[in-house]
Amino acid sequence: MRQVLGGTVAARGMALGRARLAQPSRYAVDTRPLADDEVEAEWQMLERALETARQELRELREKLTGTLAREVNEFIDAHSLLLDDAELLRGLEDMVRVGRYRPGAALKKQRERLSAAFAAMDDPYLRSRKEDVEQVINRVIAALQRQTSPEERKLAARVGEILVADSIAPADMAQLAGSGLLGVVANAGSAYSHSAILARSLGLPMLVGARDALSSIHDDDLIMLDAERGEAVVHPAAQDLTRYRSWQRGLAAEGRRLATLANQATRTRDGVSIRLLANAESPADIAMARARGSDGIGLHRTEFLFLKHKRPPAEDEQFNAYRDLVLGMGGAPVTIRTLDLGADKADAAGLAMRGEDNPALGLRGVRLSLHYPAVFSTQIRAILRAGCYGPVRVLVPMVSQPDELLAVRALFNLAREELRQENVDLPERMPLGAMIEVPAAAINVRALLEHADFLAIGTNDLAQYVLAADRNNDALGDIYNPLQPALLHLIAHVISCARRAGKPVSLCGEIAGDVGFTALLLALGLEEFSMHPAQILQVRDRMATLDHARLRRHARRLLRAPTHEAVAQLLDEIVADASAPPQPADEAG
Repeated sequence: MRQVLGGTVAARGMALGRARLAQPSRYAVDTRPLADDEVEAEWQMLERALETARQELRELREKLTGTLAREVNEFIDAHSLLLDDAELLRGLEDMVRVGRYRPGAALKKQRERLSAAFAAMDDPYLRSRKEDVEQVINRVIAALQRQTSPEERKLAARVGEILVADSIAPADMAQLAGSGLLGVVANAGSAYSHSAILARSLGLPMLVGARDALSSIHDDDLIMLDAERGEAVVHPAAQDLTRYRSWQRGLAAEGRRLATLANQATRTRDGVSIRLLANAESPADIAMARARGSDGIGLHRTEFLFLKHKRPPAEDEQFNAYRDLVLGMGGAPVTIRTLDLGADKADAAGLAMRGEDNPALGLRGVRLSLHYPAVFSTQIRAILRAGCYGPVRVLVPMVSQPDELLAVRALFNLAREELRQENVDLPERMPLGAMIEVPAAAINVRALLEHADFLAIGTNDLAQYVLAADRNNDALGDIYNPLQPALLHLIAHVISCARRAGKPVSLCGEIAGDVGFTALLLALGLEEFSMHPAQILQVRDRMATLDHARLRRHARRLLRAPTHEAVAQLLDEIVADASAPPQPADEAG
């Protein structure tokens, strides 16, 4: 019987396929105690499942490059560390050998115990690690099920399948995407989570908050996932299939139309030029950015170089990567962001750090780089050498005060002098910019502008810090919202101060590539957007429908709105006005 389940759109699109349920948290366990002669064999079975899970993560890391690596590697690292956690392993072994638990029951008991411990912690960052614990143990459970019952349901999707799950980790999504996954329906999750961002990058339609999905959908049910309307249709009827085929035809026609915009300039309807930059790392990203007419690279993340090995990369390795990036853009400007790791991931890059109670508020970004000046200077030298092959800007992450920029500039000056003495060719000038993702930097931006040549607003982290809300926490969906007035005030303030100082300012957060926010950002005065290259044509097309002057006239009204609901309602009115046919007065002006 046809059934429609509602949810929140996390990644737009549609898909038609068979349901594949991932329910490791709900599987039936054998609670009979082990006999003495079963203990050793059962423990070895659990050890094999643990090693299978470790191997899956190692293979996934080796396969990932570029955007996927950037989004997923931190989760792979965190999950790999948990799989080797002494307390977790000791607890499991005690349950099997002493408590006589069977492996499935031991995993379930350990997951419940650790999840409860993390959930009870006062620190919000540590509470958020509960999800990592659950995902890691669920991966082991899936490996254990594959060992004991090959016919059991598998997490890995086959061609033509839509995953139905409580939630999905970014690493699992990346793994399944390579196996032909068509889309995701999740009971929980947030539209701003890392998984949702990855789904959009992969072009996978995704619905979150579909509360009854796991209880209403069964394996092999036919599902039409409509992540345009925000619904999953179980056992779709003829009219649903007609709608899906119509969407497919429309998508193909839209793709052909957008392709004609690839080499066109980006202008609003009233002729204002806008710069569209790309967030790109891999050669495929660079090729796409050029093919779609990007004005340059607005954000090149360098962490992937540091996470490839268990040691900081050598100068020549970094130089080669940065040089190839610059050459790949054929003379268009490239913005290289210096290392942006936190202490929670520094060990994976060979930078020994003591544990931190709250890494999100700890030694990360520029703070970590300045803590390791020798490692940072090696990166600086590599960037300076690459700057001879095309225009390069340097972006410093996690800046909170002017002293940090001054320290970075001093290291650049020192590296430049060393390279001159070595008779190395150097660019005449390399602009140094600050990433605005900490509230202190946004509030005190005028002081930073005295030392920064340009700014880049990182709204993903800025929103988390301003709103004290984890974007991966679906319970905070009403709080973590890019339309929150406090966030808009800071964005507008940064843009205004940069414009008055005559210095460029871009925005490289997730909302830059979301056409639902294009009009808002134009109204706030933004003229430089940086996004995944796959989003460039849609944003360029959207720009051409909007009247810039009309949008700017509404900026004060937007900033006076008291709630994000009021902003959304007002934005609808403003977009309608800015998209309306020009009036005679507009044409005359």
